[in-house]
Amino acid sequence: MKKIIKNPMSLAGLIIILIIGVLAIFAGYLSPFDPNYINIDAILLSPNEFHWMGTDALGRDVFSRMLHGAQISLLVGIVAVGISTFIGIILGSLAGYYRGIADTIIMRLVDVMLSIPSFFLILAVIAFLTPSIWNIMIVIGLTSWMGVTRLVRAEFLSLKERDFVLAAQTLGASDFRIILTHLLPNSLGPIIVSTVLGVASAVLVESGLSFLGLGVQAPTASWGNILTDGKEYIQFAWWLSLFPGLAILITVLGYNLLGEGLRDNFDQNT
Repeated sequence: MKKIIKNPMSLAGLIIILIIGVLAIFAGYLSPFDPNYINIDAILLSPNEFHWMGTDALGRDVFSRMLHGAQISLLVGIVAVGISTFIGIILGSLAGYYRGIADTIIMRLVDVMLSIPSFFLILAVIAFLTPSIWNIMIVIGLTSWMGVTRLVRAEFLSLKERDFVLAAQTLGASDFRIILTHLLPNSLGPIIVSTVLGVASAVLVESGLSFLGLGVQAPTASWGNILTDGKEYIQFAWWLSLFPGLAILITVLGYNLLGEGLRDNFDQNT
């Protein structure tokens, strides 16, 4: 934590993430209006003292919807990356530790998955499922584990020849114990960096799906579908596109800054 604070890049990213996280957690208390309340007397109002970010085509308060949209975007990002990281750690551990047939099968599967554009793969899967927040999280997680797998495999290949692993094998430690207590803890640095950067990517994917109408469905608010609502009125209701676009930009920037700062710290340690 001291190194993160001393690194201006990672500190800026951490502050951004903490602010957005607090806003998302306390959205129910901070929202001045019900995010789904329709007010026909307040349609497409520009930002003012009552509606800080204006209103949309149904008279809903954009600021309230932005706060609740932060909950959806961050939830999707964190859960999806959790799924992909879990899968990547398991497959990468098996490939890096056992090598041989297991390594060949897993890495060929990774090559096949990487040959398919991930966003189009997600679109294809979502098209056969009912669009919902849970389906989105699962699909993003199941289609984005390849990078973590390759990363964990590379770390295990490097660590497996170290003296502490050979000593554990000599003492009769089981493969599961060696992987769990010796190899995996020493691989956490790159995994953490990959996870942080993965959240930013997942937020972008969720926003893109919602923008296309295949993500979070109305009336639930997400930054992507707020952008969708604003594209028809962009010429005279600029706030409907500006604020969710800035929210996505700042959030992704925060995670990328923190991830790059962590990467620099771990590189210095190694």
